[in-house]
Amino acid sequence: MLTYQAFIQSPGDTFLNLGFLTIRWYGLLISISVVIGLFISKKLAKSRNINPQYISDILPSLIISSIIGARAYYVIFEWRQYSGNNFFTSFDLFNNVIQIPSFLAIWQGGIAIHGGLIGGFLCILFFCKSKNIHLKTFIDILIPSIILGQSIGRWGNFFNNEAFGIPTDLPWKLFIPIQNRPIEFINYQFFHPTFIYESLWNFFIFILLIIIFYQQNNKNSVRPGFISCLYLIGYSFGRFWIEGLRIDPLCIGGIPPFCDGGLRMAQFISIFLFSSGLIGIFFLRLKSYKNKTRNNG
Repeated sequence: MLTYQAFIQSPGDTFLNLGFLTIRWYGLLISISVVIGLFISKKLAKSRNINPQYISDILPSLIISSIIGARAYYVIFEWRQYSGNNFFTSFDLFNNVIQIPSFLAIWQGGIAIHGGLIGGFLCILFFCKSKNIHLKTFIDILIPSIILGQSIGRWGNFFNNEAFGIPTDLPWKLFIPIQNRPIEFINYQFFHPTFIYESLWNFFIFILLIIIFYQQNNKNSVRPGFISCLYLIGYSFGRFWIEGLRIDPLCIGGIPPFCDGGLRMAQFISIFLFSSGLIGIFFLRLKSYKNKTRNNG
């Protein structure tokens, strides 16, 4: 009897190789998400009477600060990968081999979304102060594009054979080449495709935020900042349980795959952000209630 095995397998990290220039899937997906995000954010800005040009103005610095934050965050918690004999790496540029510190080789993978959020928030904070823009309204405009970008960007992990979960034999299992498996799971072939779980979850949050965003146009809607708080709650809830499946976590006081003797950093941050979102919504509701009571009185 013939048997068939269903599984997912990455075709590789390279989208196009021209010899003198290599385009990788991860970079291509990030570029696509930026273009889509620019279009969506401008549309949302217009609906809130915010000059859409501000989105174009902040975009370059927002991208740079987010990438720096995401990379720095990852390198700090995974410094053992970039120290000692691993401090330098090389790459080919126009048939010339160039050597650089390995922590700069971001195209080889190794970024953390929480670090990107920190870097991006600092950029937005500075930009809003310099332009005298209402901070919570501006963040609400950008947040749907951010979560959509996270949804698209997660597929970069698929092409890089990274950010997968514990071994599984489910029909949607992900095949990981032996060179990409942790030593603890070297004899396993199939793993949870956690990138799919998070991509789908993030897309669901994106749809929810867009629906609520446009419902805010009526006068009885919640105050600016609600979209951002809902993002913190929704994304953090999904990230917490998905992170529990992964075998490449950033750890505090422990080492992968299970952070034995320590904590999974992403889960710790998710709890903090989830709680911050709940507290934020509480105060937004409280302020709305006080304003309504004052107006009725």
